[in-house]
Amino acid sequence: MKWRKPSNPGGVPVWERGGIICTGERYKDKVKLTFMRRAALKDPVGLFNASLDAGTRRAIDFPEGAKVDAKALAALVKAAVKLNVAGLE
Repeated sequence: MKWRKPSNPGGVPVWERGGIICTGERYKDKVKLTFMRRAALKDPVGLFNASLDAGTRRAIDFPEGAKVDAKALAALVKAAVKLNVAGLE
């Protein structure tokens, strides 16, 4: 957990390997996964649906009750890890 603040005392979940892969935030009507510095990630099935105009990050908003394409999400996470780890070499 990082970035604890009065509006989010529990902090923001952060998944890392060789750097930040993504962060997760919950809102009233959705859960958001934000992939840091990953505008370069290929997204063949179009999971990214938020922060599309951001310079380096991209996000996925999952509205309540949304069906998650687990296979596509896993592929995206693996690609993000691969980019992070490649940056360490």
